[in-house]
Amino acid sequence: MTTLSLDNKLTTVIIIFAVESSKQDELIDTIQELLPVIKTQPGFVSANLHKSIDGEKVANYAQWESMEDFNAFRNNGEIQKKAAKLFTFGQPDAHIYEIVTSESKVGTPQIKEGEYWVHFAEFSMKPENQPQMVELAKEHIKPAMNVAGLISATFHRSLDGSRVINYGQWENKEAIEELRQKPGFGSESPYWEGIAENEFHLYQVVNVVSGSVGV
Repeated sequence: MTTLSLDNKLTTVIIIFAVESSKQDELIDTIQELLPVIKTQPGFVSANLHKSIDGEKVANYAQWESMEDFNAFRNNGEIQKKAAKLFTFGQPDAHIYEIVTSESKVGTPQIKEGEYWVHFAEFSMKPENQPQMVELAKEHIKPAMNVAGLISATFHRSLDGSRVINYGQWENKEAIEELRQKPGFGSESPYWEGIAENEFHLYQVVNVVSGSVGV
């Protein structure tokens, strides 16, 4: 089971594909064909496939025991040959992350298939702006949790400085619209204005896979 913990004992890799809606299911099938091989790799903990309901994205929230394990997997020529088909769908946005702040109404957030609606709020920025974006996230996470249908919000920063991602879990889609009506969270004068560009999509968790060291 994947746990989103502030202790950052595991290495988190978030990979997001932009895809033509007509090819979304094919991409998911291609990833799932690879998972039996990937789950046997040393240090693999979990992979969690998410399918955006608008058909435009596929996201994998993955965890590894260490950076060294992930790099060994990434540099494994045989594995990469088997994964080559993935890149026919386009270059994914893939980064290594650490969790910087998290709030939850149900304890430490966990990823489970079919339990919640999920959003990835993708913030892209210049690396020099990332520290300010992280501080803004910490400032605004508690007010956001006042929305009744928001279960958890967990902000991650990429180690290369170019991304911040909020992984949010929701009871229903209507609550998301309620948050977007609050000052600072909608399209008008958002709290990240001038610091980052934001894109978010709503997802469903469609597959959860754990390795032999999964927790």
